[in-house]
Amino acid sequence: MVDSESCFLYQKAEIIYDATVYFTGRFFKISDRTIDQMIQAARSGKQNIVEASLASATSKETEIKLTNVARASQFELLIDYQDFLRIRKLEEWNLRHPYTKRLKELHRVHNPTYVTYQKGIEHVNPEISANVIIGLIKVTCYLLTQQIHYLEQDFLMNGGIKERMFRARQAIRNF
Repeated sequence: MVDSESCFLYQKAEIIYDATVYFTGRFFKISDRTIDQMIQAARSGKQNIVEASLASATSKETEIKLTNVARASQFELLIDYQDFLRIRKLEEWNLRHPYTKRLKELHRVHNPTYVTYQKGIEHVNPEISANVIIGLIKVTCYLLTQQIHYLEQDFLMNGGIKERMFRARQAIRNF
């Protein structure tokens, strides 16, 4: 990982991936095609965060595009979890739900891991499990949106690698 923001985003995405593998294995029938789609969306979110971070040194444009792909994958996964709840007539927690407060506390844990959220992710009640993962996805989507905004502003202010290299060459020539 190149920077701490990307590392933190990757940690969240990795937890979401692991949680999705667990969740789909537990609450879906083995023949359900949704399993593969959800796992691939979770994997895509995680992998594109890494690729975006690695691209940051050479192409801000590529970094922005890959971060957008990661966010889109997370949103796709979010919809799958919301569909799971809706189809089964289970509740998606709102901000006033009693368990939302506890989930917010967990989001503030420094260097969270799967174990941080394990009790909720692996809860026997699929409503609790899905909502914990939804909470993780929403936080990750928010952070990815903030990262994209920052990257776009940085690109507008400083340009990409070609523009920075051109300015550096010009500065040497004018020196």
